[in-house]
Amino acid sequence: MKDERVEEDRAYMRRAIELADRGWGRVHPNPLVGAVVVRDGVVVGEGYHAEYGGPHAEVVALEQAGEAARGATVYVTLEPCTHQGKTPPCTLALRRAGIARLVYGAEDTNPKARGGAEQLRQAGIAVHGGVEREAVRAQNAMFFHAVERGSTYVALKFGLTLDARIAEMPGWGGAVTGPESHAEVHRLRAGFDAILVGIGTALADDPQLTVRGAVVPRTPPRRIVLDAAARLPLDSKLARTAADVPVWLFCAEDASAERRAALQRAGLRILTVPRGPAGLELEPVLDRLWTEGIRSVLCEGGAQLGASLLAADRVQRLYLFLAPRLFGERGVLAFPGRFPPQVADGWEYARAVPCGRDLLAVLDRRRSEDVPYGHGRPVPPDAAQSGGRGRGVSGAD
Repeated sequence: MKDERVEEDRAYMRRAIELADRGWGRVHPNPLVGAVVVRDGVVVGEGYHAEYGGPHAEVVALEQAGEAARGATVYVTLEPCTHQGKTPPCTLALRRAGIARLVYGAEDTNPKARGGAEQLRQAGIAVHGGVEREAVRAQNAMFFHAVERGSTYVALKFGLTLDARIAEMPGWGGAVTGPESHAEVHRLRAGFDAILVGIGTALADDPQLTVRGAVVPRTPPRRIVLDAAARLPLDSKLARTAADVPVWLFCAEDASAERRAALQRAGLRILTVPRGPAGLELEPVLDRLWTEGIRSVLCEGGAQLGASLLAADRVQRLYLFLAPRLFGERGVLAFPGRFPPQVADGWEYARAVPCGRDLLAVLDRRRSEDVPYGHGRPVPPDAAQSGGRGRGVSGAD
């Protein structure tokens, strides 16, 4: 009987995780949250956090359940909040609904909102946590990284061939992957605060880096270019559309004042950081992004920028769109150079899904104690975080 209850809990939690995904692109910097209300083995309510500032998943599911919620079990992917922000605390709604049992996936580690499970226990509700915890944390990796590590979450995306090439030759701007992969890239972009490329990719592909897919982001991601010499052409798509969606250009402190002024007049925001041995120093760039409120970045190339981020151990997730093609030795390698041991052997598969003829492999940095990862700093309890829950492929194109 106990094993049956465990499997039942996991099944309903997986449904809640599935529901949570529907908030992608609309709720960040809040986490994705889904909820299911079950009474006598029957689902009587479902909900998810659909919009930043809107009702939380538990409230939506309870409203759908109505009186059937009394004496029911509620499954929610994230521990219910205790904080009065844009909406009342979910713990209050759960108590008022008269539920008998709460099952949650992952603990809310935001200091301003955690502790909901204990409050509900003290109110006489049976509480069980940690069901599908890793899946929930993976789904909300950006949220947990910001809250727990106090630094910008970086994901690296490549469209590449079976022999790990991202272009047929240097300067080639063709498509490696198919239309289904391109559509998925646009969906991914919708859930990030910023899209990042190096000047090499900007010159080779002349990308727009906007979201042009089924998911319309709540806030269009900033488009960021690392360009030490401020070489971005004024007639590039990025410069010509800077008034529509913000473009930030990081350049070296010694970049041409004339070029910087021209790009500023075109509507770009120019930020300067120290020059490093192979371009710009990455740490000042990422630190500046954090202070500017950018909590998540999707890096879309090129190879040198991706390799530099990996070598600095600043990449938390890889989105690899694998095309069934081979470019051979003339092709541009996706991962040039050498990497520290913890980066070279520090990954685990999160999922692999077909994208037309291509395959999307998602890998996360291993989180075991013996494999340190990423950059972080202590986060004081009262730090301004990226909203804690509800409070508050080919070349790039």
